[in-house]
Amino acid sequence: MSADTIAATIDVREIAPRMRHPLIFQTFQKLAPGQALLLVNDHDPKPLYYQFDAEFPGLFEWDYREQGPDIWQVRIGRAAA
Repeated sequence: MSADTIAATIDVREIAPRMRHPLIFQTFQKLAPGQALLLVNDHDPKPLYYQFDAEFPGLFEWDYREQGPDIWQVRIGRAAA
């Protein structure tokens, strides 16, 4: 788990499902190396992890901060260069 800066928090519980992943990826791509976003969700975002792994292999960090049952929080960091 890195001690990097949380640059943005995205609470997707109130966002339409079709808009969630595009918003998350747009936000991630704006992060500088060493920065992170905090994702808040109502379920385990494991499918999102696999999408990150396919699109950004080795370029992201995934750290669960809270693992349910009602709230899931994941720090998604941009790996330092």
